[in-house]
Amino acid sequence: MGYLNNGVVTVDAILTTKGRELLAKNDGSFRITQFAFADDEIDYTLYNPEHPLGSAFYGEAIQNMPLLEAFPQETQIMKYKLATLPRGTAKLPVLNLGYSSITLVQGASLAITPQTLNYLGNAQAFETSGYSATISDVRLMSTFTGIGINTTGAQLSNTPITTTLGTNVSQTVIGSQINLRATTVNTLFGSNTQLSATLTVVGLDSGARLTIPILINKTIV
Repeated sequence: MGYLNNGVVTVDAILTTKGRELLAKNDGSFRITQFAFADDEIDYTLYNPEHPLGSAFYGEAIQNMPLLEAFPQETQIMKYKLATLPRGTAKLPVLNLGYSSITLVQGASLAITPQTLNYLGNAQAFETSGYSATISDVRLMSTFTGIGINTTGAQLSNTPITTTLGTNVSQTVIGSQINLRATTVNTLFGSNTQLSATLTVVGLDSGARLTIPILINKTIV
């Protein structure tokens, strides 16, 4: 990971593992159909409307901030995506998952149906494109899927979990409902009786985002 030279206009992009797999097929199936903007590195408190050189320099400190090179870790980059909302929007959309935290015992299942508050003039609504859900350590799950959205991106995201040991690996799924089932692999716990991770849900239309903790308790026999 490094910094980009923000003295020139730069587009820095890398492919995820799935993207590289599609590109390697060389059969024309690799197509970029969507993109997003984010402002992770921007500190808006540096905007200075009292700059002695005038309005052209109000945002000078922001424009000179270093920008990170792209890297394929969705839990660490593009965490704060920009969203387009209707003109006159008075309240920012926020997510309601029905939970401020999740605690499951081994093998227990849970279905989460996210809803977006203050969106498109509605007190509470579902988003047409659905929601992405990223768990920071997919080893804690034996099932982690999204259902209800039939786009290609949603279908590609819902691959079976293959990682149960080794280092933690994040995974993202897309759907209108997120299904979780806690792992039954005892060796993951070691000498611990509880494992922890985070679940980050993002509204794909509104850009609203919420992160909550997940705790998995070991079944003591």
